[in-house]
Amino acid sequence: MKKILIIEDDPAILIGLESALEEYELISSTEGADGLIKALDNSIDLIILDIMLPIMNGFDICKELRKKGLHTPIIMLTSKKEEADKVFGFETGADDYVTKPFSINELKMRIKALLRRAEMQTTSNDSDSYKFSNIIVEYKKLDAFRSGIALGLSAKEFQILKYFVEHESEVISRDKLLDDIWGYDNYPTTRTVDNYILSLRKKIEIDSSNPRHILTVHTVGYKFVK
Repeated sequence: MKKILIIEDDPAILIGLESALEEYELISSTEGADGLIKALDNSIDLIILDIMLPIMNGFDICKELRKKGLHTPIIMLTSKKEEADKVFGFETGADDYVTKPFSINELKMRIKALLRRAEMQTTSNDSDSYKFSNIIVEYKKLDAFRSGIALGLSAKEFQILKYFVEHESEVISRDKLLDDIWGYDNYPTTRTVDNYILSLRKKIEIDSSNPRHILTVHTVGYKFVK
């Protein structure tokens, strides 16, 4: 049974989530510092993380987890709707972002998609690593490194980079990325792809405003070149 950690300080939402996600083994926390301690448990398969938390907010928790090298999938759960907050959430390492109020069925669908993708990432690869420019992608570590220093990719960022590597020089549409990476068709907007590409470029490109590896193909999508 998959283990999910819920870090949420609203009692009503927490109770609702615990009731709706009975198919999983659930652990919960109502404040940030305690949530971070529980999130560091390597047996956790997925984290549902509220942003507005007492003591330590969700952005800081997410950033700290990625800094420590944990790649547990994270769904940020918040009432914030501004685009800038979503971009910042992705930049700190979140894999998905759900705004309140939300559909339980949609959340469950996203949970299943992330868990399925995380399992796919643990499967063996023909090679343990892939090198381009001054970056080495380590498949077993689920991260990329520059000069031996981890870039701290989120699980979703790593998955996107791995997908690009496997489709080197191919033009990939945003819809294709949504379908193959997220695994379902009714994800709300292709802007989500752009947000992840923006975050990924900041980590792997020397100059993210003038990328050399993840190139934009106007009106279509993106292309990865070594």
